[in-house]
Amino acid sequence: MAFTFYSLLEACLLVVNAVAVLHEERFLAKVGWGTDQLSGFGEERGTKHQVINLVHSVRTVMRIPLILLNSLTILLLLLMG
Repeated sequence: MAFTFYSLLEACLLVVNAVAVLHEERFLAKVGWGTDQLSGFGEERGTKHQVINLVHSVRTVMRIPLILLNSLTILLLLLMG
């Protein structure tokens, strides 16, 4: 199996899907990455805070585009083999 640009895009799609399905109460809060773990207003934002915001943003913004991208990917895989 050759490493192509399409396989790179498909891997990125799988990673975004993995981030989008993380459940906040079941997984993220148990490992200390829930939104209630964020520091207060005015404090310096660290890497942990930025990753939590990224996960929350992906779950909020990418919901509809992920449905479309997944459907398109499945259709391409069915047509092309």
